[in-house]
Amino acid sequence: MRKLVGLTGLYCAGKNRVAALLEKRGLPVLDVDKLGHAAIEAERAAILSRFGGDLANPDGTVNRRLLGERAFGKPGEMAALQDIVHPAANRLTGEWLAAQAGKPCVFNAAVLHKSSVFGQLDFIILVEAPFFVRLLRARKRDGLSWRSLLKRFGSQKHFISQYLSGKADIYRVYNPSFGFRPYEAQLENRIDEILSGEGIF
Repeated sequence: MRKLVGLTGLYCAGKNRVAALLEKRGLPVLDVDKLGHAAIEAERAAILSRFGGDLANPDGTVNRRLLGERAFGKPGEMAALQDIVHPAANRLTGEWLAAQAGKPCVFNAAVLHKSSVFGQLDFIILVEAPFFVRLLRARKRDGLSWRSLLKRFGSQKHFISQYLSGKADIYRVYNPSFGFRPYEAQLENRIDEILSGEGIF
């Protein structure tokens, strides 16, 4: 029986780096966050009807930034958006999974515990990195103010506990690297150790 693997991590911990290593080893990886963007476009008509036609970009796509401004932080609006998007996201997830022909599959998501496959996961790879390493990565990647970054970091204070309370085994992967070879080698060895222990690699 194939195994379903969850991949997640704190903001700028480096989960996409781990995703690339898993793909390098032949595992199909679904970027659930990008799939959410596809679900928004699949339900474009319903979203524009509910949140306003002015959310349409010149090319007809949904302006996700404006949509976020209208929904995030507003429980009623967020619930309405989720009611529209989640069924489409779940359908797309199921279609992707069915297309993998029984291979072990990885689901890469920032909020993995909200994914439709969370209860089916055999194990989770939880990527971690030191606070200041993550902060510097975030500053370099996103260019936000220090205040905005600290606010984002603060919003994840209960992040790990959401997974420790679940049923899937959790493998913690430490990723302190800024591209230094010794750290890269340690990261790859850790991934191989996990996959070998689970009978995947």
